[in-house]
Formats: sequence, structure tokens, C-alpha cells
Amino acid sequence: MTCDFSERHRDASERAHRFVTEAILPYAALIDETQTTPAHVLQALRTSGWLGAALPGRWGGGELDPLAYGLATEQFGWACSSTRTLLTVHNMSAQVILRFGSAQQRERWLPALCSGERIVAFALTESGAGSDTSGIQTEAQLHRDEYRISGTKIWCSYGLAADVYLLFAKCAGKPVAVLVERDRPGLVVEPMQNVFGTRGSMLACLRLDKVAVPVSHRIGAPGAGLGFVANAALDHGRFSVAWGTVGIIRACLEACIDYAAERHQGRGVLAEHQLIRRQLADTLLSHTTARALCIRSARLRMAADPRAASETALAKYHASEVAIRVANDTVALHGANGCSPKFSVSRYLRDATVMGIIEGTREIHQVALASYALQRPHLHD
Repeated sequence: MTCDFSERHRDASERAHRFVTEAILPYAALIDETQTTPAHVLQALRTSGWLGAALPGRWGGGELDPLAYGLATEQFGWACSSTRTLLTVHNMSAQVILRFGSAQQRERWLPALCSGERIVAFALTESGAGSDTSGIQTEAQLHRDEYRISGTKIWCSYGLAADVYLLFAKCAGKPVAVLVERDRPGLVVEPMQNVFGTRGSMLACLRLDKVAVPVSHRIGAPGAGLGFVANAALDHGRFSVAWGTVGIIRACLEACIDYAAERHQGRGVLAEHQLIRRQLADTLLSHTTARALCIRSARLRMAADPRAASETALAKYHASEVAIRVANDTVALHGANGCSPKFSVSRYLRDATVMGIIEGTREIHQVALASYALQRPHLHD
């Protein structure tokens, strides 16, 4: 399977790098410290075109293929995992509208999502429903041509900034996915603060009390909310998180290289010490392998290969596992400075830890990937 990049792929990566270097990277520490994304950064994201980068041009999107989108997402993860989260939740929600929405729904929602006029967030998790999504308790009661929704959603990334939510509930015992505008009466949006990592992702708790939503806002057929809509969204989310995690590993590698080359220890710089050189080599290997798995998953997605979803999960699992180790080693290499807010490495460690939880914990991926391994997928290459 070829891994060469076309000019279009390089262009997407370079454009993303320029954008994040100018509009996001200078504010990454502030975003983490203040636990919010400044209005001007959000506005830059809304108007930059990146929120619709992976969507079709018909709706105003950038038409990036999975590899180009992944390379761009790596740049966002390198600069700031919190703002990369917005790309993830917005695109994973928009993708399922594109895939499962009616013609009328696509006409209504996708142009505004591509242009950044509206931000969409993903509302699935509840206090009793995390990895086991079948445990959701939010209820949608059908009254003629509308649902009346009651329940509570938590850990809704960029829920504080969103204009609309892709929300999952149960109606007569069957899971449904509906689009709920923020200004609907009965919907209360509350901040969730002081979290461990991706602290600027503007997490929200959504409380719904008989919120009336037209049946025309349902995405997909009744009963398809989890097995089709949510799973498709989470697949895209894992792909985005995997690439963003590669960006964290790269940031750690660059931080280690810079610090080891400049920091004096004894009679020379750290980079002259054998143990430090071994750590640099291991970190380089971690970045290379994680990125290679992401490239492979992107190529399989582009080819509509049936292994794509499992290979995406493999890429996410590997990237998040090595990112935690690499970030921990990066903090250790920096010594006491690794605990100082003057250096970004403690943020990398906290953000990497979150990557190992979101879009499926390590244990969830281990179980699923073991089943995939038993199918001997490598025999098909």
C-alpha cells in the first residue's frame, strides 16, 4: 500500500500548519490556563474553512480526502488539543448528517456547518452511559410531529460554544438521533470545569426538560441512533483523535529535541548523554509508527476497504498508548521544568491522557481489536 503524498495532501498540511501557527499556537497555553477558547480564536476557526474541510464542495466544504484531513488534523493536535477537539466533534457530527440525513436536512444544515456559521456538538455520554452507550436514559417522547426530550448529557465537548447538538435519546425503547438547537425552551447548558486535560474544550452539561424538537430533526430511521448514526460518528471521531494524538507525540518530540540540545548537564548538553539519546530515538519511533498507522487507516478509508474502521481503531489505540508514555518521558526529561507552566510539556501529558479515554478506552479497543486480530486481517494485504 503506497504512502506517498500528493501535492494536494502536502498543501493541506502546510495550510493547516500556517493557520495553527498564526491563529492558535500563540494562545495554546492561555486556552489551557483559562479553560476556555477565546472568542477571537473561535471566530478564526469559524471563518477559516477548516470546520467544513472534509465535507463536499456542494455544501461549501473543502472536499479534503481522509489523508489530507488527517494531515491537517495532526497540525491542530500539534498546536493545541483543545481546539483540535472542535474539529473532531464538529466534523463527526456533520459527517453523519451528510451520510444519514435526508436531502432536506443536508440542504438546511450543511451549508451553515461548512461555513462555520453554526457549530455542532456531539451529545451522547451520560453519567450511566459512557463506553456502554446502550445505557442512555435520555428519553424522547413522541407527540404527533415532535419529540419532547428529557434527560442529562455530560462531557459535551465545545457544548458551551455550540449552536446545535447532535443528541441521542431513546423513544419507546429505540435509540434515536436528533438535532437540537441551543435556543430550544427547556434546554439548559452548564459549564464543566477543572477537568484534567483538553481544558479549553469548553465542556458542557446539557439538561433537557421536555424540550420540543420536530420529528424532521431526527437523523436516520427510528432505532438507528446508536448502531448506525452514533457508530459512524465515533468512527470518524477515532480517526480525527488518532491524527490529533500524532500531533501531540510530534510536539513532545520537538520539545525533547530542543531541550536536550540546549540544557547543560555536567560538562555537556543533555543530548550528549546516552540515555537521553535512547529516549529521543524511542520518541522518534513512536511518532513514526503512530503516523504510519494513521496513514494506513486513511488509505483504507479512501479505498472504502471493509477493514478501515478496525484499522482506524488500531491507529487510535496505538497512538494514544504511546502518546501517554512519550509525554510522561518528556516531562521527566525536563525535570522540575516539566512541572512548570513556562513549559508546555505538562499540558501534553494531560492531553495525551485524555486521548486514551475518549472515543473508546484502551480496554474497549483491546477487546474489539482482539476480535479483529482473530480474523487474520493481514492475510488480505
